[in-house]
Amino acid sequence: MNVRGEFPALERWTYLNTATYGQVPKRAVEASLRHYERRNELACSDFLTWFDDLDGIRASIARLIHCEPSDIAFFPNAATPLSLLINGIDWKPGDRVLTFENEFPNHPYWGEMLAARGVHFDEVPFGEWRAAWRPETRLMMVSTVNYTTGQRADLSALPTGTLLYVDGTQSLGALRFDCAAIKPDMFAVDGYKWLLCPNGAGFAYISPAARKWLQPAVVGWRSDRRWRQVSALHHGKPEFADSAEKYEGAMLPFPVLYAMGASVEMMLELGPEAIEARVLQLADYARGKLESLGAALVPSPLPSAILAARFEGRDAVDLVRRLERQRILIAARHGNLRISTHFYNNEQDVDRLITALRAML
Repeated sequence: MNVRGEFPALERWTYLNTATYGQVPKRAVEASLRHYERRNELACSDFLTWFDDLDGIRASIARLIHCEPSDIAFFPNAATPLSLLINGIDWKPGDRVLTFENEFPNHPYWGEMLAARGVHFDEVPFGEWRAAWRPETRLMMVSTVNYTTGQRADLSALPTGTLLYVDGTQSLGALRFDCAAIKPDMFAVDGYKWLLCPNGAGFAYISPAARKWLQPAVVGWRSDRRWRQVSALHHGKPEFADSAEKYEGAMLPFPVLYAMGASVEMMLELGPEAIEARVLQLADYARGKLESLGAALVPSPLPSAILAARFEGRDAVDLVRRLERQRILIAARHGNLRISTHFYNNEQDVDRLITALRAML
């Protein structure tokens, strides 16, 4: 497979910024276009078969994260399933939520809202949850990789007996995730970053145990388990399915989900283990080069695809802007330069970044 050839932007840009946006491969764009062509050819007469195709995409995602296809529901982003979970918990005054400092705003924004219900929101330094955990902790919210620092959480060490929400947006597609081993109650991914999807293509794993008590927040024509009987849709109280599909409720954004399916299939073809090894090899190469320039890098307990670096006395935003004028893309986050390597990168990309930084410094 000609991996670089799948991403036309790489011909013109040195792109080390997947933690902001992933590049969508040609095959994903083509999958969306085929859907539109099919609509024109068949005038949407086959629309029920589109849902069959999405069931195939559920199966591909399930292979990627080691779960059952019935555990997967499609969502437009990661905030939507998180909101479903938090609003579905029967909070009581004195309950607690535990998360890490500097998490993506999806997490800390809930602090004030939950405070109105008498819930304590505990933000602790990265990895230091043990001292903060209490028997009253109802929910722990973590990202697989911190969007600011690149620190990668050791999810095997998290507490049991507490609801666990994991956001995999900043790693899935680059780093492997095993639902069967980690056993989260919910694992949500917005696919526009490392999963290399268009905006609007996301999903959540919702565990069988959570599905027994978590009520759907969206109720629509697909809420009843007999929704495929479109010539005589059920009227009356809906009977929800046992699968995670019950949380979708209504129509889905087929073009972007076909694109997601193509990206996931590409990753399965390349092999998640091989992708992770290559991503971390490039990140390690970049780390060594940055340290040779005198950068201070944020340490991570586990190898990560995101590096956060600072140069004493230099403004990160200014450096990023100057690099962009040379068609080199990285990000500035809270004073850090954030460099993110994916499998479509190579050592030459890193070398171009380092050469430009050396000239600036």
